[in-house]
This record gives sequence, structure tokens and C-alpha cells, in this order.
Amino acid sequence: MFVDSHCHLSFPELSAQLPQIREAMAEAGVDRALCICTTLEEFDTVHGLALAHDNFWATVGVHPDNEGVTEPSVPDLVERSARPRVVAIGETGLDYYQMDERKGGRTVADMEWQRERFRTHIRAARQVGKPLVIHTRAASDDTVALLKEEGEDGSAGSAGGVFHCFTETAEVARAALDLGFYISFSGILTFKSAQDLREVAAFVPLDRLLIETDSPYLAPVPFRGKTNTPAYVPHVARQLADLRGLPVEDIATITSRNFERLFSAVKS
Repeated sequence: MFVDSHCHLSFPELSAQLPQIREAMAEAGVDRALCICTTLEEFDTVHGLALAHDNFWATVGVHPDNEGVTEPSVPDLVERSARPRVVAIGETGLDYYQMDERKGGRTVADMEWQRERFRTHIRAARQVGKPLVIHTRAASDDTVALLKEEGEDGSAGSAGGVFHCFTETAEVARAALDLGFYISFSGILTFKSAQDLREVAAFVPLDRLLIETDSPYLAPVPFRGKTNTPAYVPHVARQLADLRGLPVEDIATITSRNFERLFSAVKS
């Protein structure tokens, strides 16, 4: 019924509890999940989850925040993306959140390594025809600009993908939609402080919506502050249902179909 389009089941907070997590997913009606890769070192573990369970799939990528890890090349990503049950490239993108020029920290120019890593992922995704899983934080202008520079404009030959765990403005949402991307909302949507985000979620076209947990992080209300799991994704769906004036079952159906359309190798 429900699909968690972005979770980190390889992280230690969750990996040791996988049988219990899968049981809770089944009880909550969460029948599929996409396991997200954040380093090449982690890939075999993430991929192993997808190979071991017929309702899990995997991605390959290096998160923009991760330093001191193996830097991916286009061939690295292309080769791994061709393996069974790998359906997307990412998590990739830009994250300038910790950058603070006023305090003598990194400048935008200093973040060129992130931009080059992002370019590598985009080029690999375009080569293999698989979607991108985009992370952007405090860097939306550069994220959108770089996608455009690399030819991601929604036309034939574009990889497309999803802006995951969306927390940006309506203007950024429109820019992402114009480029042909989907937008995924997490448990943040349920937070009391997230009224602006709920307004964004209310206007995103239904055929571009996805839901996720980003677990083990960002557990939705009423579990905020606890370890998140895919079993909590229905709470995101219920918040969207309230915003759109639809039954939660409709949101489950719509977001599941969108998941299948975007990650075309996925079968229900």
C-alpha cells in the first residue's frame, strides 16, 4: 500500500533491528522501500539488502556531506548501477549548510569539490538512463543551476529524478518541477513549525509527489525525536491526505504509482 522512497536501513541504528523493522512495515501496510547509498564503501551493504529482500531496492551514490571517503567516478557509478535491483543514482547534490563565510569558514568557491561530485553523478545518471536522488540544503540555487548546466531540463535524454526530503521554498519546488523532477516529503511535513512546507506540499501536482522517511532521521509526529523507520511513512501520507482533502488510501495509491513510474525497474 505505502512505499518509503528513501530510507537508510544500512545505518547502524536500523541494521541490527531489520527483522523487527520489516515486521512493523508489514503491520503498517508499507510494502516497499528504497534503500539509499551514501558512500561507495557502504554500497555492498545497501545492495545486499535489496538482493536479500524482494520488496527492497537500492541506489548507488556518495552523499555531498561525506568527506574522507572514496570519490566516485562516472565508471564507478555506471558499473554499480547496472547491478540487479539498483534503480537510481544518489544520494547526491549539494549541501552548504555548515558553510559560514562570516565566521571564516568555507566559501562557495571552496565547495567546488561538492559541485564536481554532483556533476559526476549527473553524468552517470544520464549515461545509464536512471533517475537521480537529489539532496539540497542551503544550496538550492546552485543545485538547480548545475542540473541545468548538465542538461537536466526535462527533455528527452534527461535523467530526471527526485528532490528528496524537500524543505525548500515554493520557488525551488517550481524550479524542480520545471526540470521534470518529482518532490518527496518526509516526516518534517508533520512538524508544527513546518506550515510553509505544508503550503508547498499543497500545490505540488499529485503526479509528482513521493513520500519517504529518511529514516533513521526525522521521525514524524507523534514519534518526533525517536528513531525513524519505514513503518512511519503512513504518517507522512496522512498529513498529505489532510492537505489535499483526499483519503489516505488515495495518497498511498498515487505515491506508489509515482514511485513505480520514476524508478521504472521497480515492480509492485
